[in-house]
Amino acid sequence: MAVDERPLHYRTVWERKPALRAVYRAYYGQITERCQPGRTLEIGGGSGNLKSFMPWVVSTDILFAPWLDAVADAHCLPFASNSFDNIVLFDVLHHLERPRMFLDEAARVLRRHGRIVMVEPAITPLSGFFYRAFHPEPVVMSADPLLGGPLDPDRDAFEANQAIPTLLFSRQKARFAAAFPALQLIESRRLALFAYPLSGGLRPWNLLPAGLVLPLLGIESWLEPLLGWFMAFRMIVVIERRGHN
Repeated sequence: MAVDERPLHYRTVWERKPALRAVYRAYYGQITERCQPGRTLEIGGGSGNLKSFMPWVVSTDILFAPWLDAVADAHCLPFASNSFDNIVLFDVLHHLERPRMFLDEAARVLRRHGRIVMVEPAITPLSGFFYRAFHPEPVVMSADPLLGGPLDPDRDAFEANQAIPTLLFSRQKARFAAAFPALQLIESRRLALFAYPLSGGLRPWNLLPAGLVLPLLGIESWLEPLLGWFMAFRMIVVIERRGHN
């Protein structure tokens, strides 16, 4: 089976950027802290970065790559009900065509008190400007994050709307709660003020020396409660399955 060139490209960029790896390790640590003990499923494993930090995860993606454990569509997971204690995603939800279908599937495969833990783009006044002006993925705040309907079999897996996480877990939290009574949003926190944008993300450029990443992240942890609403580039979201499916 052929390897899609885009995950391979992003894996190469990741390996060439020590500052980016240091930033991501900090975010992966925050994901790990929020996971329940037990079996963990990764959705959208793509370039395999998270598995290098959390080697015990069952890593999946809709596109084949040799470092993944399985090829799986997040809209229709090939796993038994009540089979995982955590589902983790990093920059995946905003790529899904029907987030509603994924959340239904997540509620099915999670055990009671299991968690969905994700890091996604946050749309704030400052980050929204930069995402719209300099990022190839669109920001469509008028979209319906809970839109139903059939999946498009010809849709590119990398299509995206960076607004989806902000809409679901900030602007439209009441709709989320009503649509998924078995799932409870227990945390939605903005993060990533300086280090992540200065690292250039998965772009080839970088403005941040690797040795400054940890000190800068320490400063961010103090400033995020004050400035996150205005300038955060990311959000960490934790959802727990509390009720019966």
